[in-house]
Amino acid sequence: MERLGQIARAVKDAGIDGWLFYDFRLSDPLAYRVLGLPETGLSTRRWFFLVGADGGTQALVSAVEANRLDALPAGRRIVYRSEREMIAGVRSLLGGCRRIAMNYSPACAIPYVSRVDGGTLELVRACGVEVVTAADLIQLFEAVLTPAQLAGHRRAAERLRLIVDETFTEIVRRIRGKIACSEYAIQRFVLERVERHGMRTDEAPIVAVNAHAANPHFSPIETPDTPIAEGDLVLIDLFAKELAPDSIYGDLTWMGYVGASVPAEYAAVFAIVARARDAAVALIQERLAARRRVSGAEADRAAREVIEEAGYGDNFVHRTGHSIGREVHGTGANLDSLETRDERALIEGACFSVEPGIYLPGRFGIRSEIDMFIEGGRAEVSGGAPQTAIIPIVSRYGGA
Repeated sequence: MERLGQIARAVKDAGIDGWLFYDFRLSDPLAYRVLGLPETGLSTRRWFFLVGADGGTQALVSAVEANRLDALPAGRRIVYRSEREMIAGVRSLLGGCRRIAMNYSPACAIPYVSRVDGGTLELVRACGVEVVTAADLIQLFEAVLTPAQLAGHRRAAERLRLIVDETFTEIVRRIRGKIACSEYAIQRFVLERVERHGMRTDEAPIVAVNAHAANPHFSPIETPDTPIAEGDLVLIDLFAKELAPDSIYGDLTWMGYVGASVPAEYAAVFAIVARARDAAVALIQERLAARRRVSGAEADRAAREVIEEAGYGDNFVHRTGHSIGREVHGTGANLDSLETRDERALIEGACFSVEPGIYLPGRFGIRSEIDMFIEGGRAEVSGGAPQTAIIPIVSRYGGA
């Protein structure tokens, strides 16, 4: 099986003896995805699967579900009935191993990859082996996109950018035509346009005006709804992917003002956010051009320092960006030194967002989000040029 050979080579390159996968009742979807194991069928008992640096594989399964791992070729397959037999089986699997990886993160520093429970870690460590995080290994198999996936991501981001224009045009049309215009109504419009452009999303987009934009994950509701009117600041955060299996999301945030001229305070705060965004982009591009490593935490700090120096450090309440994959929030390196400590490198084939923000509760929030991908040793922005200023949508999209 080609995937198992790739895993074994990655394990060998990491200088460890093996990668031990574990699951109980679908507790670790990453194990299934990395191994290429179907998630269908009953999975009510614990199983373990070890891929060694030498390419050898071993499976440990319950007698109740003895065929659970039959889709994976295993050089040795142990079937247990009792807890005692399971513990003995784990010891047998790990015989000769000194250092292995599991899908966990020390102190849960990267919760996206921290899937193995503490008790199971205790069980494995009691076998006399050192357990290290599989975070970097997971990134190789989850965050590295194929050329076809990257192309699909670029198309998704380009279509989302078109939907931004369509949405701002619709807001002006509704206001001028005295047609009901609200956060919820415009959210429904965005979803319709996503479908019309041949894409889908697992979650509804964010449409937030004024003080609602100060809530980074605000979600409009039908009742009570909030009107959008002249003089309102509008934040639109939209994300979608193509319909084909394994398609990759695009994820953009744009800001507009329902008027002909953007108020100075809004413009000034956006300028800070844009400088922070561009500082992260510049660091990533400069490091990669010099063939030097850059971590997600370093990129976060580059953006965060700009906002802190402007006096808004306490108002930047989230990480600078997240990995993008088959889920809009993927399992690769995040641009984060705040919520977690993501010291993983931004690697070839990865896709991620850059989205700093400043949030003033009760008043307004400003965020600018772009997507980037790394291909051929270069970090590029997808979805067109980044936003440089808040758009006065009445004058820009109002026509003659």
